[in-house]
Parts: sequence; C-alpha cells; structure tokens
Amino acid sequence: MKRLILVLLLFFAAVAISPVLIGEKGYILIAMGDITIESTVVTASIMLLVLFIALAMSLKLFKGGMSFSLAAWNKLLFAGQRKGLRQLNQGIAAYVLGDNQQAEHLLVKCAESAKAQQIAYLLAASAADKQGLASNSKHYLAQLQQYNQNLKDVGLESVLVTLSILLKHKEFKQARALIDQHHKFIGHDSRLLALEIELSLIEQRYDYVVEQLKAARKNKEITPERIEHWEAQGFYGAFNQQINQHDNQALQQYWDNLGRKVKQRTAVVFAYCRVLAEHQIHQPLSKILLPVIKKESNDVLLKQMRTLPLTACDELIQAVQKHLHNDQQNAQWLSTLAHLCAKAKQWPTAEKAFNTLVHLDGEQYDKTDLLTFAEVLQQQGELAKANEVLRKAAHLTDNALITING
Repeated sequence: MKRLILVLLLFFAAVAISPVLIGEKGYILIAMGDITIESTVVTASIMLLVLFIALAMSLKLFKGGMSFSLAAWNKLLFAGQRKGLRQLNQGIAAYVLGDNQQAEHLLVKCAESAKAQQIAYLLAASAADKQGLASNSKHYLAQLQQYNQNLKDVGLESVLVTLSILLKHKEFKQARALIDQHHKFIGHDSRLLALEIELSLIEQRYDYVVEQLKAARKNKEITPERIEHWEAQGFYGAFNQQINQHDNQALQQYWDNLGRKVKQRTAVVFAYCRVLAEHQIHQPLSKILLPVIKKESNDVLLKQMRTLPLTACDELIQAVQKHLHNDQQNAQWLSTLAHLCAKAKQWPTAEKAFNTLVHLDGEQYDKTDLLTFAEVLQQQGELAKANEVLRKAAHLTDNALITING
C-alpha cells in the first residue's frame, strides 16, 4: 500500500512540474525500419510512468487471483481425502469408545480415501472380531495383504495386533508366515516372543518351545505365571513326544539331561509325573513323589498330586499315614490320604479321611476334595450323601465366583 501511494505521489508530481518543463521539451526519435516514433522527453517520461503503474497493479491483481485459484483447486482436489481423514478419526474414536459396529463401518469406508489402509483395515478387523464377525475380520486381514507392510511405516505393534487376530481365528499358517517374516525381532521384543511361543505350542514344536523358554525367563516383561504356564504345556508335550516317538528309556534320558534348576521347577516336575502316571511307569514316579511327601518339600506339588492318574499308591499312602500319626487333624495330609486311597479304590479309608477333613474348623477343603468325596460315596452306594456333597461343591463354586466378581 505504501508503495502504491509513493508511486501516485511521483505521478502527480510529474504532472505538476511538466508545464515548467514545456519550455525545454527535449526531443526523442525512435526509428525501426520504416516506422518512426517522435515524442518529447516529458511526454515519454509520463507515458513510461503510467505504464509502470499499470504493470504493477496488473501484477498485484494477477498474484491475488492466482492465489485464490490455487486455494480453490486444492480444496476441490483434496476434498475426498479430508473427508476420509475425518471418518478415520471418527472411526478410531468409536473404536476407543467400544462402538465396534460404527467403528467397523467408518474405518472400512475411509480406508482408501484417507490413504490409511493399514491402520483402518487393522482396526476394522479388530472391531469385527469383537463383534464375533469372524468372516468380516478375516476379509479385512486379507485386504491388508495387498499392501506392502513396511515395518518402518506400520510399526511392530501393527504386526502384533495382526498376529493376535490370526491366532484367535486359527489362521496358523498365515500367522507363522508373518512371524517368520519378522523373526529377527523375536529376541528384542517380548510381545513377539510370547506370540512365537504360543504359536509353537499350537504347532507342537515342544523342543523349540523349551529352548525359547530360556529367553523368556531372561525377559523381565514376561510374568513368572505366564512362563510357568508355558513350561507346563511345553515340557508335558516334550515328555510325551519322547515316549510316544521312542520309548521309556528315551523319556528317562531326556529327563536326566535337563539342568538341575529346571528339574526343581514345579511345573516341569508335575508335567514329568503326569506323563509317568499316564503311562503307568511306577518306579521313576515313586522316586520323585516319595521324597516330596516325606520331606514336605513342595506344598504346590502335593496339591497337584491329587489330580494325577495314579494306580500304584501303597508306598505313598504309608508315607502320608506316618505324617497323620503325628498330626491327625492336618488338612493337607487328610486330603492327600483321601485322594490316594480313592485312586487305590480303598473306599472306606478314603471316606473316613474325607469325613474328618470336611468337619475340620474353617472349611479347609476345596472343590477337588468334595468332587472326589462324592465319587467315593457313590462307589459305596451312598447316593443321598453323594448328592449332598455335590450340592456343597456347587455352592462352594458359586461363593468363589461371587468373591471374584466382588
């Protein structure tokens, strides 16, 4: 604006002084071939000044018009993408709020227009999965395969979500292919390591799981409870494979070759005992269980012993009775004795032990005790008492659920 005012002032000044200069007009002659242009200096100067002002104003108007045209063109050209981004934001918000139906609809609708196919189809698959729409979820995961999943662009988290959905829908081959594609990250990310172990258990690659558990134990982000769960499954499968694919000797050798610390873990010991009991390999089984009873070295294993399919129980029963001789009201030994006698089909002794147990102060029994007690009573024809015990077991379960929910 200041420049325009300055130019106008110069123009009016030139007009004002031009009459003064009339006396000294000057003379300009321009010749181009047969064309000649004649003018005075004053007239030429005024014309040049007017031309300059007109040019400046034209440029100003053209620049403004060009800016307006580009803005309008940009608005028209990217209107669809802006709408897609708006729907993407709305879809993500709906997903966070738990409105999975609306989230799925919006995310699928905007996937292409927002140019966010990876996140849109991934969240849509998750939203469909939460609605129980397995076919929709699989379809969206299939859509993802059309795009190059560059880890730098999508992030490892996107891969983890995809893997979780694939495992839930039992698409194990696709999950394996995706894990193998990013296998180098297993040693650096605990979440991918966990999914690798879960998938390997499904694939029955038990020896590989046992190896991976070493890395899992070193990872502080994986809870001990989860590792113990994997150990129970992994070692039970590994022990079973040894005896099914080879023989008892191979199983014994596999056990002997395990590290000392590994053989002291309850989940591993119980898995080994379970395989021995299922195949009725009595001597190695007694060699493990008798010291546990005599030394009272593992309360957890004593409880788990009640669920083993034992058949040769005489030595174990005698060892438990020695403890009860010193403490006849001990709930742990009463429960152990009752279960062992039930497995040995010594029904009267089992009933007597269970009766003593259930009449102790403080309800020192659990559902496992009651269910076995009911079976013992049924075997002896005491059906009314068996039904009463079963009702008590059901009541105990209901109370446990109320406690958990509360």
